[in-house]
Amino acid sequence: MVCETDSDVPVTFPKIDISLLSSEDELQKLSSIQLLWMLPGFYLSSNQVEGYGSDLVMTENRIRDCCYRLFLRVFPEDQRRLNLWPENPSDFSEILHEYTPKVKLMINHLSKAMARSLKLEETSFLNQFGDLPVMQVRFNFYPPSSRTEVFGVKPHSDRSGITVLLQDREVEGLQVLKDGAWYTVPVIPDALVVNLGDQMQIMTNGIMTNGILTNANKLRLLFALFSEPEAEKEIGPVDCLIDETRSRLYRNVRNFAAFNYECFQKGKVALEEVRI
Repeated sequence: MVCETDSDVPVTFPKIDISLLSSEDELQKLSSIQLLWMLPGFYLSSNQVEGYGSDLVMTENRIRDCCYRLFLRVFPEDQRRLNLWPENPSDFSEILHEYTPKVKLMINHLSKAMARSLKLEETSFLNQFGDLPVMQVRFNFYPPSSRTEVFGVKPHSDRSGITVLLQDREVEGLQVLKDGAWYTVPVIPDALVVNLGDQMQIMTNGIMTNGILTNANKLRLLFALFSEPEAEKEIGPVDCLIDETRSRLYRNVRNFAAFNYECFQKGKVALEEVRI
């Protein structure tokens, strides 16, 4: 994200023990989850969003999305479907209960800091998220593949407001697009990577995209936490970010998640569909 500001904005973050998810022991246990798809009766069909399944999409002349994933809603808490949470590793639920509230607090701090850096009221973005923002976690398991021209994950942007990533400690794969060229994000052990998703791009009147690579020899594990506004909240560019020198780039939209899914089914890009 690029912010136009003439001052530093101090931010105090909650202490997050990344070792809960990134220690060698925990990574070994989390990696074992990807073997669950082999168990009879466990594999979920691709049309189900939550739970364990795969994103295997093949269209003519397109990269095939090759990724097994575990996708769960964690906030609001009364919308958790605990029957879909793995019982093995045995401390899976305990780790999520410990980790996700702290990341949620960190995202709130980041949202306020971004607003202050743009000389906005610090709740300018948080107000658009609503009182009950949605937060979902996703464990991605990318099988090894040397045929990146066929297998991999096509360039994409996240539909979320803010995405927090914990990368594989050993295998690179995250890329960002800058000035027409793709750059691989180096892995920094125990560091969290923060991406602005489509909905924050709309609020900030800006744009960003990212992509994923597979690795020829190693399974790649990625843990992502997505935060987005509650469904019925209407979002749009903050008024103060629109003036005679900066035109409005996006129209207001409600329930962007559903709209994004509709666009996906039609082969369209939601962010481009709301562009003015």
